Amino acid sequence: MKNILVIASHPNIEHSYANKIILSNLELSSLNVEICHIDKLYPTYDINIEAEQSKLIKADVVVLQFPFYWYSVPAALKSWIDKVLSYGFAYGSAGDKLKGKHIIPSITVGGPEESYSATGYNHFSIKELLRPLEQTAYLTQMIWNEPVYTHGCIYIPNVYNTQEEVESRAKNHANRLIEKLESLS
Repeated sequence: MKNILVIASHPNIEHSYANKIILSNLELSSLNVEICHIDKLYPTYDINIEAEQSKLIKADVVVLQFPFYWYSVPAALKSWIDKVLSYGFAYGSAGDKLKGKHIIPSITVGGPEESYSATGYNHFSIKELLRPLEQTAYLTQMIWNEPVYTHGCIYIPNVYNTQEEVESRAKNHANRLIEKLESLS
């Protein structure tokens, strides 16, 4: 069974219906999953680089679980990427520690699907906006897997979606992610 490392980043996970459900379903699955909540582990971004690199070395698959924040990853995840995927470890002439490991972005998106297109108000698709993350995977010699993402994952009472809609979308997202992970085993 593959070792799956989930790097979870959410600046306010306690108030996230979707991300909590996805992570809970991963924990309850039969997969060999280690979940690291980097916002809780490193609230000041003082990341234990050696410990994080050790987790990556043991992993066969890395899942980046996060809400789409200003067309990118949350700040804690960006800091984690910048510090942990260092020269000599993840890239460079001797930086091959991640070579051949799978990476899967798992993303919750607040906005509707139609807003992420050339004619939508965001002008670009999620896949287009993820190009820097995809390039990071290529630079580090990881195997890029198509992202699992779900739109409409924000709940604002009496304004945007219902709690039931968001929970249903999150459960569906978790099932799709688990199926993808099982297919890699």
